[in-house]
Amino acid sequence: MLRPALIITLFALLFWPLWPESAAAENLVQGREYDQCIELAMRQPEVGFERAMAWRDLGGGIAARHCVAVALYGLGHFGESALRLERLVQENADAGLRISLLGQAGNAWLMAGEIERANAALSAGLELAPNNLDLLIDRSLVLAAAENYWETVDDLNRALDIDPNSSDALIFRASAYRYLDSLDLAADDVNRALELDGDHVAAYLERGNIRRLRGDNSGAREDWLQAIKLAPDSPAADAARRNLEKMDIKPE
Repeated sequence: MLRPALIITLFALLFWPLWPESAAAENLVQGREYDQCIELAMRQPEVGFERAMAWRDLGGGIAARHCVAVALYGLGHFGESALRLERLVQENADAGLRISLLGQAGNAWLMAGEIERANAALSAGLELAPNNLDLLIDRSLVLAAAENYWETVDDLNRALDIDPNSSDALIFRASAYRYLDSLDLAADDVNRALELDGDHVAAYLERGNIRRLRGDNSGAREDWLQAIKLAPDSPAADAARRNLEKMDIKPE
């Protein structure tokens, strides 16, 4: 599946502030509280969770409860985070907020390993916004995790129709093509992604995978070393190191 290397690398669930500037204009103090809460929940989720819970108990409302869900995600409680996000969806009539919350819930369900629930949340978001690039890419990851690679390609084709220069969509499609044994198409996509973004760590990881399958061990080594050089502490670098170790193991 795609998830072990690329989903963790390219897909980092970003909980951007959902309540826009107009809300902050109505209550500047609460707007600042929300921004600070989200930042803390992402940076220090244990501390952020306590602050969000306290704010909720003091009447912070939906914004505080969203911050609780963000902190729970950061703590690795993906399923509980997803449940809370879906409850917020039911309580909001604003279509834009519902789309954002459904996207976040879908991603949290994916990280929890709940593939069907992730697909349901993201598909619900796409019913509201059929041409939402992020939702299409996110659902493609869910389909890939379920090993439905042709459906993965379908969603990524739609995403690339919307934005032909989406390097992430190209890399994910390259991975899907690799699993479908279409290495020429996979190579075309990953090379295009590197033309768009020459420092894309996951692109080097993926191109190394493709080169290895084509028997180009020196090229694979070069790409994996580049991924490590660009972001030594990233999941992509960890995957590249594992690939290098496997390639260097000599059969007895």
